[in-house]
Amino acid sequence: MRSAADRRLSEAGGRRSETVAAWWLRLKGYRILARRLKTPMGEVDLVVQRGQSLVFVEVKARSTLDLAAEALTPRQRERIVQAARGYLARNPHYGGHNIRFDLLLIAPGRLPRHIVQAFDASF
Repeated sequence: MRSAADRRLSEAGGRRSETVAAWWLRLKGYRILARRLKTPMGEVDLVVQRGQSLVFVEVKARSTLDLAAEALTPRQRERIVQAARGYLARNPHYGGHNIRFDLLLIAPGRLPRHIVQAFDASF
C-alpha cells in the first residue's frame, strides 16, 4: 500500500502532466472545456473541442512514451467512456459533434505524443 506522501507526489505529477497536455493541445488549436472531470461513473483528464470534434483525453505520464502508452487499462477505458456519456447527458448541445477518445503521452525529455482516436466507444 502506498503512503500518503507517495500519493501526494503522484497526484502532483499527474497535475503537472495534465497541465503540459492542456498546453500542448491548445497549441494544436483545441479549446479546453474541462479538466479533471469527475462523475460518479469515472473521471476524464481533459475534455477539449476543436471545430465539430469533442474529445475526451486521457493523459498518461511514465518514464518512456512506450510505457505511458501501455498504461491505459481496459477498465480505465470503460470508466472514461461512462464519464463521457455522463458529460454528454448534461451537455446535450454537443450531441451533433464527432465524439473521440484520445490519449496524450508524456515522458521526461520528450515532446508529448498525441494519439488521436486511441480507442473507440459506441455512441
